[in-house]
Amino acid sequence: MLNSLYIENIAVIEKTEIELFPGLNILTGETGAGKSIVIDAINAILGQRTSREIIRNGSDSATVFATFSGYNDTVKSKLEENGYFADEDELVISRTLSLNGKNSCRINGKPAPVAFLRELGLNLINIHGQHESYELFSPETHIKYIDNLADNGAIISQYKSAYKEYKRLKKQLDDFLKSETNREQRVDLLTYQVNELEQASIEVGEMEALAEERRILMNAEKITSALHKTKSYLDGASTQGAVDTLDDAVTSLQKASDLNPEYEPLFNRLNDLFYELQDVSNELSDAIDESGGNPYRLEEIEERLDLLGKLSRKYGSTEEEMLEFLDNAKNELDKLLKFDENVSELEAELERSFNNTQKLADKLSYIREKTARSFESRVKEEMSFLNMPNVEVVVAQNKCELGADGQDKIELLISANIGEIPKPVAKIASGGELSRMMLAIKTVLASTDVIDTLIFDEVDTGISGSAAQKVGLKLLEVSKSRQVICVTHQAQIAALADSHFLIEKNVSDGRTYTDIRLLDYEGRKSELARIIDGVNITETALAHAEELMNYKG
Repeated sequence: MLNSLYIENIAVIEKTEIELFPGLNILTGETGAGKSIVIDAINAILGQRTSREIIRNGSDSATVFATFSGYNDTVKSKLEENGYFADEDELVISRTLSLNGKNSCRINGKPAPVAFLRELGLNLINIHGQHESYELFSPETHIKYIDNLADNGAIISQYKSAYKEYKRLKKQLDDFLKSETNREQRVDLLTYQVNELEQASIEVGEMEALAEERRILMNAEKITSALHKTKSYLDGASTQGAVDTLDDAVTSLQKASDLNPEYEPLFNRLNDLFYELQDVSNELSDAIDESGGNPYRLEEIEERLDLLGKLSRKYGSTEEEMLEFLDNAKNELDKLLKFDENVSELEAELERSFNNTQKLADKLSYIREKTARSFESRVKEEMSFLNMPNVEVVVAQNKCELGADGQDKIELLISANIGEIPKPVAKIASGGELSRMMLAIKTVLASTDVIDTLIFDEVDTGISGSAAQKVGLKLLEVSKSRQVICVTHQAQIAALADSHFLIEKNVSDGRTYTDIRLLDYEGRKSELARIIDGVNITETALAHAEELMNYKG
């Protein structure tokens, strides 16, 4: 339920807060007072597209806060799935719009993307405006009414999964058959590619290793020179080398150690260094012998790198990508070589998928056909109550090719007068009839709707008198099981309010301001009299208003 709404700097509303209640909440006011602005503010909270033009002149930003309580399990699950703290006692949503185009949205104080706000909003509030009545003009929306009443969610989900798989297999088979004409050319190409890659015997990391080996071979002369120079320092050439010098040092220290055992540890350490240095000198000799390397190895490496470079330009920049290309090519080649076998398997799989999809579509059609009869009678009953006693409502159900919604094309037909043949709603329904039909449908579907707050924005357009009073009674009935917020110009509807709010426009210091306030008994009577009689309220109008307030059907 929507508990409160705080609006700041939206259009002519500078700052206002509305506390809403369970039951039937009515909003009235003169034309242009700002009733639609309240709906715009609620739409902003629900994540709907909102123009910067609604920001009040002279302000850089506009803000809306809304608090909800007792929301349904769907909302709770979505909050938890997206990492938002779900407190059933209170849910706070805010949205700030800026002139620079930036949006700031928060859920319980945590930043939220507008897209998630929109997703959450679909499960918090349903807004039914005059424009929504015109969805009756679109036959493609009518099937949803039947599915909602039948609670077809589970079977529709099964059907959509089956249909998606059927379409996937059909496309796969079609693509496969289309490729048959080029199959031989493709087989030849794949065979060449597979052979070329397999003969290359590519190994992961090979190019990097070869490049390093090539670098070493290209610097072999410099390496050998450095090794020779190092060995000359150790072994000596024209002068005594480090090894012989260290040998003399060891001999001298040995004499001192023999005379004084205290120097024996130093002798042992120096002696170990001598042997280590001698080993280094010997290993340098081996390294010098090998540093020249195989004179043909560099040529082999260049040829190998050249081959791998050519293959990488064709099949992938790395060894992993080339080997992946090889695996894919082998798999495709295998399928093409087994073309007839694979086509037979695909055709059999497609047939199984089609039969499963068709079975679910038939089941869905059967449920829809049964539900349509109940829908017709219940909507007719509701419309009869709404002063359309002679109405006939027909759900035309025709079979079509399998599609995303099954195999049914559903359209609502209506006859408003005795003797007339039911025809498509768009061809014969007036604005008032559309409003009443939509309200009747919403009433019938109310039991399947888990959303706790319904907003009706001027659904009384085109009706008056007893018809308006009947619409009000129907809204009152719906409000017994959920919160209803209604914007209306009809006194007969406003009189039935559990909570009545007046939206009025005032001018101060050259600026226009809109205020929203909850009316007490006398305030309600005065506002109803204004709606009935206009600006000059008479005693007769006040008496009539009180009479309407005391009437509850």
